[in-house]
Amino acid sequence: MKKIILSSVLALGLGTTSAFAAGGGQAHDHDFSFEGPFGKFDQNQLQRGLQVYQEVCSACHGLRQVAFRTLGDEGGPHLTEDQVKGFAANFDVYDAELDDTRTAKPADKFPASGVENAPDLSLMAKARAGFSGPYGLGINQIVKGMGGPEYILDVLTSYTGEEKTQAGVTLYENTAFPGGWIAMAPPISDEQVEFADGHKNDVEHMGEDVSAFLMWAAEPKMMVRKWTGFLSVGFLLLLTVLLYLTNKKLWAPHKRKA
Repeated sequence: MKKIILSSVLALGLGTTSAFAAGGGQAHDHDFSFEGPFGKFDQNQLQRGLQVYQEVCSACHGLRQVAFRTLGDEGGPHLTEDQVKGFAANFDVYDAELDDTRTAKPADKFPASGVENAPDLSLMAKARAGFSGPYGLGINQIVKGMGGPEYILDVLTSYTGEEKTQAGVTLYENTAFPGGWIAMAPPISDEQVEFADGHKNDVEHMGEDVSAFLMWAAEPKMMVRKWTGFLSVGFLLLLTVLLYLTNKKLWAPHKRKA
């Protein structure tokens, strides 16, 4: 695992500007399973995205707002208890009581970013608004959502292969990144990660998987929130019907007299 992380650090080649250091950018719409009022996370996709994060992204980017134990929650990657313990054991965390690092436990949170200027990805999928809407009205955000996962996916898959050096920093052309140039080298490449389920592992599919995982990391209770919303709307509809029938019954005698 340490060899994988070390190789990922070399592959990422982050400069002084991070991939997500600047906001904005109009994202393309992508079809994610969790979109819409009836959408939900694809458990298998989240597990693949977790693997991509572990083997590639964790070399530089942290998830300091996410606890390892949540990986076993329903609606998420839903790992078994033993899998959660085994996964956490791949990371070292700082323990203030020991004043030293130790092997992570399920109750611990993912480590913070390990490279200077590499942002934490815990809330990145909600922090980036990929869709803006006509004249800044936010109509697209209402219809399509914030577009954070789309923005992340577009950045991961929009490298052109062109490079330039500016102020001693190597920049890479990326058509999805604001300004068109980014200091992070292409982080993923075809067949860089092997999936146990045999799923396609080209850049596009790996980008979709890790983008979906980062959406879950930013809002792990999305499914609960949607279910709560359905219950609330159902209750309000029932209350509306009861109030309507009650109103008719109360006013019926008076209307007959009139």
